[in-house]
Parts: sequence; structure tokens; C-alpha cells
Amino acid sequence: MKRWITTAFALLILLGTLTGCGERTTTGTDGGTSSTDTSDGTADPVVVDFSQADADMFTDRDYQTDYEENGSVFIQLNGSSASASSDSVQISGTTLTITEEATYILSGTLDDGTIIVNAPDTAKLQLVLDGVNIRCETSAPLYILEADKVFVTLADGTENTLSNGGTFTAIDENNIDAVIFSKQDLTLNGSGSLTINSPAGHGIVSKDDLVLTGGTFTVNAASHGLDANDSVRITGETSITVDSGKDGIHAENNDDTSLGFIYISSGTMKIESEGDGISAGAYMQIEGGTIEVLAGGGSENGTKESSDSWGGFQGGGRPGQSPAASTTASDDSSTSMKGLKSAAEMLISDGSFTINSADDSVHSNASITVNGGIFEIASGDDAVHADETLTITAGTIHITESYEGVEAVHIKVQGGDISLVASDDGLNAAGGTDSSGTTGGRDGMFGGGPGGGGGMSSSSNGSITISGGTLHINASGDGIDANGSLTISGGYTVVVGPTQGDTATLDYDTTAMITGGTFIGTGASGMAQTFSDSEQGVVAVSVGNQSAGTTVTLTDQNGKTLLSVTPELSFAVVILSSPDIVSGETYTITVGSVSGEFEAS
Repeated sequence: MKRWITTAFALLILLGTLTGCGERTTTGTDGGTSSTDTSDGTADPVVVDFSQADADMFTDRDYQTDYEENGSVFIQLNGSSASASSDSVQISGTTLTITEEATYILSGTLDDGTIIVNAPDTAKLQLVLDGVNIRCETSAPLYILEADKVFVTLADGTENTLSNGGTFTAIDENNIDAVIFSKQDLTLNGSGSLTINSPAGHGIVSKDDLVLTGGTFTVNAASHGLDANDSVRITGETSITVDSGKDGIHAENNDDTSLGFIYISSGTMKIESEGDGISAGAYMQIEGGTIEVLAGGGSENGTKESSDSWGGFQGGGRPGQSPAASTTASDDSSTSMKGLKSAAEMLISDGSFTINSADDSVHSNASITVNGGIFEIASGDDAVHADETLTITAGTIHITESYEGVEAVHIKVQGGDISLVASDDGLNAAGGTDSSGTTGGRDGMFGGGPGGGGGMSSSSNGSITISGGTLHINASGDGIDANGSLTISGGYTVVVGPTQGDTATLDYDTTAMITGGTFIGTGASGMAQTFSDSEQGVVAVSVGNQSAGTTVTLTDQNGKTLLSVTPELSFAVVILSSPDIVSGETYTITVGSVSGEFEAS
């Protein structure tokens, strides 16, 4: 059963008594159910094998950047003409067609032309870009029509540029819409640089697998920066800078839900996208790398829920509706502006992430596991969101701005160092799904006509379990909101909440149990709940209205300090529990300069 805080702290004249209150509703703050990003809900579940490593994702040939000039075919580009050292290159004006397996070394400038690979479907070709500048006004400067696999190597120390003129005109039955357009598997490697300019389409497209194992890439694209049907795989000394009108890196296969995945084990990525930073239509696996994402203009373009709204509980309209709810940053409500997004499972094992997004910063339509990494996150919506289960075992997660900090149906914190600031709930376990797009960063959270709109629904099947790690939660809504059950068995958790509005340090529907670990919570008293069950002592007292910066200290009968906290927000209730607190024993609580004794429950 729920336990409302009713402890009378009579010995502290300046500390008010917290009275019981009626049953609290949970509707309004979590919204209703909305559609997922890409799945229509009819496909069979995809089983993801996260034991895969670089050896499974990359071949020896993917890393091979050396080549022998002796025996290679040289292609010299001369502005409005070209020449080649072999008949395997067919030249018609400024259109060059490569027809056989070999290594081709390209250099020079082509003012308005294209390189087409049309070789046998067993051919493996290497194209070495040795200082080329190719512009094609109406198509792709590099078009890979037929081959088994093509390797594009950026020669050491060279600068290369491929550009489209602003339109794509069909030259065959394929919808060519990228500066590099490949119908086949494509690998990019080397130690040179490549600049891609695509004012009317994508930067690099592979209709199969797109692999990058080295090189420095600068991609400016009106649509996706990098796009693949089957997978995008990145490793090695690869540096990618993307400025895109849609997603920075995108993989999606509409015919096979097991494909369209993204695998990253190393490299440096700096992405500024009007859509998602990195988006996988299937699963996403990140084993390392340095990733910086600015999606949708950043958190400032998300719906603002300031602390003045106290987590969206004040103001007119439906319960839970904020006065700022109608403010949007985009007229296109279907646009997804997430940092990292996957339709299936997501695993992050290591890496450095700086994400500033209008929508969720880290999002999965299924489940997310974070086993490591360093995260700096600012989000106009949820910082980390999973439609199903979110598990955090390690890593450092620093959330400076969010609507809700961490949200999933089931949240499991087993380790790591998490600090977050949320304008609504800090941790929110809620049933249902979050939608894909953003109306100013919140996916229809408050809209959608009578009865509510998108967002996570407020059913009671959610759960939050904290068994390890450290958490510091600064939330303008509920600190921990379990639409279901809460269990704490370890870790060190600090919750700081406001005194205004219909908010609580703890909010749960069924049970809240603490069997281990340390919990320190401050916030509002009006709708406060404490733990419903415990295997260690709990202190839950009303302390009147205390200003931010007032220190709270708990000492035992010997004068030993057990817990101390200085909340950065004003507070009216204090909830304390640790293995050092024993039910039935007497303790002294000091708030500012005032002290008194009480018995732990």
C-alpha cells in the first residue's frame, strides 16, 4: 500500500507537521499512448546478437588501404575531358564507366561529369582518390551500379571533393539522389580527406552495407548525410563531420526489420542535423568513439517546461497541461529530432557523447542498455527514453536540461554515475510508447484533442529498481515517478524537488520498498509519499518551508553524522534512509540551526 508521510515532529517548533492527504492521481503528467518511430507493430520481434564485435562487422579487406601502382589503372581528369591507362575505363565526354575488377587511381578535376562503376557482380574494385575534384550538375559524381563490393580509398595526405550541382535527373531506373550513390556494398577507408557537397539530396548512400574504417569526411547534405539500407558500420581512425537537412547518419531497411542497423566501435563524429543525429531502423550498437550531436537546433527548440510551471502541474487546461504546451519550434509535427535513435534494441558499451537535441537525446522504440561511456546531454524532451526497458550498469551520465530525465516502462539502475536536471520527472516509469516526431521537442505530449495526445501512458505496470550507482536528481516535477512499483536495494540516491505544485519526491502507484542503499530526498509536502515497506530505517518528516541552501543533517544518539545534504531547491519535506538507520531507534535531525529528535520508522 502507499504510505503517506504523517510523522509529527513536535520537538521542532519551527518544523511543521506533515499531514496525510488523499489519493493522488497520476494522469496528466505522462500523457497518452502515441505511435512509435518506424514500426507498425505487426513485424515479428527482432532478436539482436550484441556479442558481435569488430571481427564480425569488418573484413580484412575493409582495412586495406595500400595499393600497388604497378598494375593499377590510372585515370586522369582534365576538367572537360579525361584519359585512362586501360580499356576497362570507357570514356564518353565527361562520363567514365569502369567495367572490370582492378585498382583504379584517380586524380585531377572533372568540371561536370560522373564516374560510373558497372562491373560484373563478382568484381571487387578499389578506387583510390588521389586528389580529385569532381562536380556533377545533375547526378552523382560517383555512381556504383554493379559490382560485388567497391572500396574507395582516400590516398594519404590528399584532399578530395565530390559535389552535386543542385538537381538529380534520372539516367536509368534507379533513383540516384546522393553524391556517392551505390547499389552495392561500399567501404570507405584511407588517411586522406573527402568533402561531400549535396545541396539537393543525400551525401553518401549505399543500398547495401556502408562501411567506414578510416579517412576524414566532411559531408554537407540537404537530406541524410550518410544513408544505408542494410547497415552503417564505423571504426578505426575515421573522422566524420556532417551538416544535414535530415538525419546525420541513417540506416533503414523497409523490407527486412533485422537490417538497417548501426554499429560504431571507434572514430570521431560531429553531426549537426535538422532531423536525428544517428538513426537506426533496426538496432544500434556503440562500443566506443567520440560522438557530438546537435539535432533539431538543440534543446532550445524543444517545448519549454520551466520550473515556474512546476513540472506542468499549474495553469489552465487539462490536468497536466502547461501554459507552454502549445509552443512549438516546428510546424512539421512528424519530424524526429533525436540525438541517437533506434527502432529496436540499443547497446552502448563505451564512448564519449555530447548530445544537444530538440527531442529525446537517446531513444529506443524497444530497450536500451548502457554499460559505459561518458554522456553530456541537453534535451528539449527526454534525455534517455526507452519504450520498454532501460538498464544502466556503468558510465557517467550528466544531463543539464531535459523534460523528463530518464523514462521507460522499466528502469533498472545497477551502476554508473548519473546527475540530471528535469523540468518534469527525474525518473519516470510509465506504460505505453513515446512518439517519433516533435512539436517543439515534445511528441504531442499535451496535444491531440480531447482525451490527450502522445507520450507515455500512465498505467501502473511500470517499475523502477535501483541496485547500485550514484544518482543526483534535480526535478521540477516528481523526483522518482513509478507508475507501478519502486525498489531500492543499493546505490546512493539524492532527489531534490521543488515545494510548489502537485509534485512529490517519491510518487508510486503500488509499492515503494527500500532494502539497501542510501536515499536522500527533499521536496514538496502537499502530496508527499514515503516508502511503503523497508528493511532498513526510514526518516520522513515535514520541516516547514525551508529555503534552498539550508543544510539537513541526521545524527545518531552518539552524535555521529549519518547523512547530510544541502538541497539546491527550497523544500518542505525530508525523506532519509540508509543501512545506518535502524527502525525504532531515535535520531536527531538538524535543519539549518534548529534540531529535534524522532524515532525512525
